[in-house]
Amino acid sequence: MRYWIETLGCPKNHVDSDKLAGLLETQGYDLALSADDADLVVANTCAFIEAAREESIETVLDLAERKQKGARLVVTGCMAERYGEELAAALPEVDLVAGFGESLTVPSTQVALRSKVRSSFDLLNLPRPKSSAPWAYVKIAEGCDRRCGFCAIPTFRGDQRSRSTEEIIAEARALVEGGVKELVLIAQDLASWGHDRRRAGRGEAVEVLDEGGTQPLIELTATLSAEVERVRLLYLYPSGLTTGLIDTILATGVPYFDLSLQHSSRSLLRRMRRWGNAERFLERIESIRRSEPDATFRSSFILGYPGETEDDQRDLLDFIHAAQLDWAGFFTFSSEDGTYAQGLSDQVPHDLALERLREVSELQDTITANKRDALVGTTQRLLIDRPGVGRSVRECPEIDGVVLVDPSLSVGSMVQCRIVASRGTDLEGVSV
Repeated sequence: MRYWIETLGCPKNHVDSDKLAGLLETQGYDLALSADDADLVVANTCAFIEAAREESIETVLDLAERKQKGARLVVTGCMAERYGEELAAALPEVDLVAGFGESLTVPSTQVALRSKVRSSFDLLNLPRPKSSAPWAYVKIAEGCDRRCGFCAIPTFRGDQRSRSTEEIIAEARALVEGGVKELVLIAQDLASWGHDRRRAGRGEAVEVLDEGGTQPLIELTATLSAEVERVRLLYLYPSGLTTGLIDTILATGVPYFDLSLQHSSRSLLRRMRRWGNAERFLERIESIRRSEPDATFRSSFILGYPGETEDDQRDLLDFIHAAQLDWAGFFTFSSEDGTYAQGLSDQVPHDLALERLREVSELQDTITANKRDALVGTTQRLLIDRPGVGRSVRECPEIDGVVLVDPSLSVGSMVQCRIVASRGTDLEGVSV
């Protein structure tokens, strides 16, 4: 029996797919060469925004056409969890719609799509197969205790549920033993990892910005950095970026800061039910740069959130120019069922949101290109991800640009390279 998993959405979904692959292999399945060659085809869907849901549906329909006769098609992931009944009714091509923690096993006889067999497995702590790359995402928590105005994740992922240190370290060591050189820690709210365990899961977000006390992520990051060449942290809520955590990240040798900012206007951020403003963000960024001038920054921003004004747009443009982020992603607002923002007045027309997105994207594209140009002539230590492609600590896998290198360099090796050219987001390097 052969399986194929098609994964959509964020890195957290990719970890879930790894765990599901590990589970299927314990049940006697082998990885197929493609969806066309599999007996069991799984679509791990995303439901974060409308565009992601549309892509998920298109992918499911494509898989339904491609799968071989007699193969079974299962839809799982965020969209299955959030819209399971609707999907089951709308997609007769699918054999089973399975939410989180539900069995993917489809009987050989015809099944009722709405009849879901609940499994006892814990997706967070399932074993995973050996990584096919010299890096791997490690999901250290599921769910989120925050209630940002635009985000529906807590409605289908639930409150934050942190894994234990022992579980995370065990998974990390298994990955390292399999050849992984870089661990990328992910969660919906990474900086709050462990707080739910400490406060017995009351479902409240804890603000930790330099208010004393302990931040469990600091100790975990330090522990993991002793186990592997690189540790990278993604999805840091800005109020969780304490001085202690900054120092710990810098000490890992991977000064990469992925900050979940979403905007810079104080009034709009409050309307988003978010913390911070441009002044506080810039203060933090400049403080880090004083300690490490080569620190790399990434963030993401929403354009067209209800109530966004031209003044808010100017505020964001000024912030983008002042912050000089290395990388940034921009998205238009998507009204999501069950969120605070869905019922807000002053909805921004989509065409206007797109116009604002293009304006800030053009500015950031120029900044990113200049940042990449400035690296020409420098020497960078690269992890060779695949033939002809490497990354320094400045580039996160699958998200940022890459460094193009000699294809003969061994995958998984660490190589000193001189950067000889810049081509948009990508660089070219030669080993020294």
